[in-house]
Amino acid sequence: MKIALLGYGVEGASAYHYFKRLYPEAEFEIYDNAESPKYDIPDGVALKSGVKDFYDIDADLVIKTPAIAPSKVSTRGSISSVTRTFFDVCPVPIIGVTGTKGKGTTATLTAEILKKAGFKVWLVGNIGVAALDKIEEIEQARVAGQKCVVVYELSSFQLWDMTKSPQVAIVLMIEPEHLNVHKDFEEYVEAKSNIVKYQHPEDTTIYFDDNDISRSIGEKSPAKKIPYVLELGSTLNIDGRPIVEKSDIALYGDHNVGNVHAAILAAWQFTQDEYAIQAAVREFRGLPHRLEPVATRNDVLFINDSFSSAPPATVAAVRAFSQPKIVIMGGFDRGLDFTDTARAIVSQPQVKRILLIGQTRHGIAAAFDACDWHDYEIIDGTLDQAVTRVNQLAEAGDVVLFSPGCASFDMFPDFNKRGDAFKELIANL
Repeated sequence: MKIALLGYGVEGASAYHYFKRLYPEAEFEIYDNAESPKYDIPDGVALKSGVKDFYDIDADLVIKTPAIAPSKVSTRGSISSVTRTFFDVCPVPIIGVTGTKGKGTTATLTAEILKKAGFKVWLVGNIGVAALDKIEEIEQARVAGQKCVVVYELSSFQLWDMTKSPQVAIVLMIEPEHLNVHKDFEEYVEAKSNIVKYQHPEDTTIYFDDNDISRSIGEKSPAKKIPYVLELGSTLNIDGRPIVEKSDIALYGDHNVGNVHAAILAAWQFTQDEYAIQAAVREFRGLPHRLEPVATRNDVLFINDSFSSAPPATVAAVRAFSQPKIVIMGGFDRGLDFTDTARAIVSQPQVKRILLIGQTRHGIAAAFDACDWHDYEIIDGTLDQAVTRVNQLAEAGDVVLFSPGCASFDMFPDFNKRGDAFKELIANL
């Protein structure tokens, strides 16, 4: 048997170890468009690097990395992925979480609630843990009679070619994203829709009813449907019962209230342990680089939102604070339109100044100009120059918000490195 792995990062390495155990005599070959894959190539495995396309792969089984479009792969054999394989073999229920932003926060809190309620939980997927690495452990726990649930964070890339859906699907807010890879927004939405497409009537879909795209995806599901909205009262309710006080939520922003609500609804399908839910919500402080408090200096609060890689995330971040705000935004240019973003930002009170960095700086500036709003500065240098300038501008009572609204690849390899750089710069002020 010949197995081809397309891409050799986290999921490619996971696929190799899984299929090597399953087929120890198989011949493996790795195809990667990079000259040097992220992981060391196993002994005895052939590597084809610098690959321009993935057509006519000579293999019995092809396992593609998520960001390769299914339409760009062909082979004489069959094509799958880590996510598809995991859904085929996972012996316990799966909660799947998708959306443009908020997936990691919602998935992590869902897992924390279930852990508090006594479940054995695996948090896998787009959050950085390759699901197939956990399959043996999951099977052992199931055989031992433990209460088991997998929480799977699903990007559009992981959902792209799915043929199964999770037993519980969460559809958060959907906005345009990854349009440098998807051919258009319609294809992006179609990929996201696979999270509900193959559900059964006994399954559950939880969707954000305040967002038209999320609603349209949720309503396609053949499963039980549970819409949720941003509740404006003092509590989060399920079936009319107050479950969590909003004052117990430590996360910034109304959008995170929605994420907490979705997580509670998902966990509720497995446990109605209100104490576990309340304890998990009170203790949850969010994930790194998502509206993360960095420091307060001279009564100025510095917030790291480096995970913000799409314009709607910056809008949500700006809305999360009522104080006067100075925003650092901009980054890698993926051809996105910032017109609606600019309108949304300038409509918010207390935006004092915006510093624009990266490849998108001039494009974002043009969007603000179109709104006849000019309280921005273009920083032609690096992030450290933006931090130096923001330190000159900030006054007591201000919030400095680093929320790029763009990918990091013009300056940093990923959002983690970008956020770490920002935090280091603040520490050194």
